Amino acid sequence: MRTGLTKQEKTTDIWFDEKDPLIYIRTHNTDLKKRLAAYAGQHPDQCRQTDADPDTGCMEFEIRKGRFSFRLTAPYNEERRRAASEAAKKHSGNLTHPIQKDVL
Repeated sequence: MRTGLTKQEKTTDIWFDEKDPLIYIRTHNTDLKKRLAAYAGQHPDQCRQTDADPDTGCMEFEIRKGRFSFRLTAPYNEERRRAASEAAKKHSGNLTHPIQKDVL
C-alpha cells in the first residue's frame, strides 16, 4: 500500500501499564496488522481492532495481557550457524518441489 510515508515514519507503538489489563498496539506493519486482525476475528473477547486510517495504512488494536508476547532470541554462534546450514543441506531432498538450477 502506498501511503506517502517513509519507512522511518511507518512505526509500531506498543504500550501498556501495570494496572490496565490491556495492551494497546498502533502499527503500520503489514504482517502484524494481518496477524492481529485475524486473531481479533477468531478471539473477539481477547482482541479487537479499535481504529484504522486508510490514508496512512495505520491500524490500532487492544489485546488482553497474556495474549501478546515478545520473544527474545539469542544470536547463533558460528558453530550453531554451521550446524544449521549442514542440517538444511542434508534435508534439502525433503523439499516438495525440485529446485530447477537452469531457470533464471
